[in-house]
Amino acid sequence: MPSIETKPLLLDVHRITLRIDGEEFEKLCQDNPDRSFELTASGELIVMPPVGGESGNSELELGGELFVWNRQTRLGKIFSSSTIFVLPNGAQRSPDAAWVELSRWEALTPAQRKKFPPLAPDFVIELLSATDRLPPLREKMEEYRSNGVRLGLLINPKNKQVEIYRPGQAPEISEFPTAIDCSEIMPGFILSLSEIW
Repeated sequence: MPSIETKPLLLDVHRITLRIDGEEFEKLCQDNPDRSFELTASGELIVMPPVGGESGNSELELGGELFVWNRQTRLGKIFSSSTIFVLPNGAQRSPDAAWVELSRWEALTPAQRKKFPPLAPDFVIELLSATDRLPPLREKMEEYRSNGVRLGLLINPKNKQVEIYRPGQAPEISEFPTAIDCSEIMPGFILSLSEIW
């Protein structure tokens, strides 16, 4: 019997129209642990491309600062870009870094903590990488804000800008900041951006 040559499926991450429900999404993620996915509130599947070396390093630098601050204060729990949160609108999103205030985390059941946590983080970071487009990331930041995220940072290394998202306010744009003061919700946390620029 002749062998059949198969070609890898190429997907344009900005044109996927496959729609699935939350249970199907969770199974898809479990069956494909080496892939990154998100699910919109309307059930649209988003395949997240891997990032390059510079973006991966910048993500870890930012997450590392969050880790050090949280290790010292013990005020909450921090999460990597592999963590998917089920937002109140039903979207299942994974920020590049996130923090949840301790009492909110502890209010979840042990089962909820093991699966995709059903809450919006208090703080999120999204880093614009070479594979990202700015308009969808801005929509994602607005979604975070409308679902209860108290402080969100969209970091654009190419333009050396940070867009700061807070509830009930228009996004604030900071040009080439050396640091962002996040102490309004995370006492004493100043996020340094010197390694990002």
